[in-house]
Amino acid sequence: MGTVQDYYEQYDEWGRLDREPLEFFVNLHYLLRYLPEGGHVADIGSGPGKYAVELAKRGYRVGLADMMPRFAAQARENAKAAGVEGAFSGFHVGNATALECFADVSFDAAVMMGPLYHLQEEKDRRQAVRELRRITKPGGMAAVAFMPRGAFLQQCMKNPLQWKPNDRIDGLVEFARTGVFNHSDAGRFTGMYGERVERIAPFMEEEGFETVKLVGSDGYASALHGQSYEYWSGQGEESCRQLMELISELSDDPSMLGSSTHILYIGRRK
Repeated sequence: MGTVQDYYEQYDEWGRLDREPLEFFVNLHYLLRYLPEGGHVADIGSGPGKYAVELAKRGYRVGLADMMPRFAAQARENAKAAGVEGAFSGFHVGNATALECFADVSFDAAVMMGPLYHLQEEKDRRQAVRELRRITKPGGMAAVAFMPRGAFLQQCMKNPLQWKPNDRIDGLVEFARTGVFNHSDAGRFTGMYGERVERIAPFMEEEGFETVKLVGSDGYASALHGQSYEYWSGQGEESCRQLMELISELSDDPSMLGSSTHILYIGRRK
């Protein structure tokens, strides 16, 4: 059994979002809709800076933090390669539960795409959201990613050998009860917490946010992989773009949230 750090030390997160662009496309669609134009944005758990660099390209000033020194360094290099390094207020190594690198109420908005589904203890998840609120100005927007428990349970049932120990019924039952998943094999996605969809908005509201919207980052297109994705990609650039826009517009359908592999919570700091 490996750790979250072990997994991300060897994983190509930037490449994943290129190979599977739907999640990035939908999330960016809603970020651009709800973030204040041209503000100072924090990206917590930034990874190699995929979202941060795109926001910087669009005129935002960005400060980012990730627990992996490798990712913070990659984010700087990616920003430099894109010609937007000067739009960043900092590339920090920091844990989402203790953001000493950022001052109180110093950001107009904040993005947290990964930490909450890698914090398996509720006290840690709450602390991360409190830190997010601390650094965000009153009235500022926050976008926070969750992994819904039901969708991950479906993945485990469909491809059990990919998700050990959930290839056994006792593993499935325990995950359904707790939402905690630790892969049996080293080097695999692990250290995950799946939240119940109905708990996402109340959880954030309990920590001082007003809910604006919940978005399924793949929603209707959660099965759009492999041959199906190749088919639609092969219909031409314009058709593919229209499909992405259709999926984005349908992604806030409440009936589809539980089937999405990721949910984006959008809220306002009280």
